[in-house]
Amino acid sequence: MSFTDLFESGEHSRNLGHFASIANIASVHGEIGAEEEKMLKRFARKLDIDESVYLEVLKNPGKYPINPPNDAERRLERIHDLFQMIFVDHEIDDHERFLIERYAIGLGYDLATAQHLIKRSIEIYSGGLDLEDYRYLLNKK
Repeated sequence: MSFTDLFESGEHSRNLGHFASIANIASVHGEIGAEEEKMLKRFARKLDIDESVYLEVLKNPGKYPINPPNDAERRLERIHDLFQMIFVDHEIDDHERFLIERYAIGLGYDLATAQHLIKRSIEIYSGGLDLEDYRYLLNKK
């Protein structure tokens, strides 16, 4: 096995763990809805998860460990992906919040940082932006 094969399998393993976390959040309320399934398929393509692995993950998403990326930008992207899935129904419940907090800690955030990141993300995704945040986002290129 070459060095690049090792990197690719490590990256695929991280993607698989991330996809399983997304699937776990999507299935938190039982059956996966049409909008959630559409988004899951989009994430599967984005993360290079083939159909057979996709189906296997949906059967038991909890069996795949979190394998966090090394850089902060990729960790934040993973949190963003989860919030996209959570807010497909435009709300977050206590169990989803608990799961995303556990996932953030699994990605390497300490508890205080994870809680702050989740609180701000909920504000942003639920439209609870104050004027300063709104102005910042409008002017950001």
